[in-house]
Amino acid sequence: MAAEVSFGVASPGGPHTVTMSYERAGAGEPLLLLHGIGHHRQAWDPVFDILAAEHDVIAVDLPGFGRSPALPGGLAYGLQTVVPALAALCEALGAERPHVAGNSLGGLLALELGREKLVRSVTALSPGGFWSPAERRYAFATLLAMRQGARLLPLPAIERLAGSAAGRAALTSTIYARPWRRSPEAVVAETLALRDATGFKETLTAGRDVLFQEDVTGLPVTVAWGTRDRLLLRRQGIRAKHAIPGARLVRLPGCGHVPMNDDPALVARVILDTCR
Repeated sequence: MAAEVSFGVASPGGPHTVTMSYERAGAGEPLLLLHGIGHHRQAWDPVFDILAAEHDVIAVDLPGFGRSPALPGGLAYGLQTVVPALAALCEALGAERPHVAGNSLGGLLALELGREKLVRSVTALSPGGFWSPAERRYAFATLLAMRQGARLLPLPAIERLAGSAAGRAALTSTIYARPWRRSPEAVVAETLALRDATGFKETLTAGRDVLFQEDVTGLPVTVAWGTRDRLLLRRQGIRAKHAIPGARLVRLPGCGHVPMNDDPALVARVILDTCR
């Protein structure tokens, strides 16, 4: 069941109150789950219960996505704001220094949390920030096209498309290698999440200058990439390994950009192995 928590975040302009929506279940060491841009915490549904069998799992809607409201005025959507906000969220929930797993934007945030020594381990699934300029332009143009498509489609059209395997592929094949595995209800919900994300534009703008170049040391790090990732091409995983020499680089056969849906058992095993 979803819940909300509000907490203070310091900034050069003074303290601000940030509110985030989350789902929490399980027991054990805390494990924070972070979704990608334009998505919501339900992206983790295929692996949530598997992970909750061993961990106190907290899946969050990032600010301006899912059910979390936009950041208050005066706070930017860059790493310098969102990473401290996630640390403050964990403190507010009594889950300081959790393990963290993130996908895409969430993977980049997870690595930044690791670099700041705010977490116990990091699993980054197709993380952003390891692109060439051309690859970044391609990925951002694709995301903008997906967003525009979601905004142009009326709800009855989205529901009609989601009702068939071909329609679900049309809506989500950019991020899933096996889009037919998503339920019609899940595809409708994530299309609406992309359409209605108040933080989408600002987050994408903040990411234009992001290039992850610093090592993450002193904790277990896994970088995993789907072999059928059509958004952030898998060769970016090699760059991630060069940037973080101590990281374990894992190949996810047959998985797309959001691999939790394509192979839940494999993704859960990769995350749990890193936590252990």
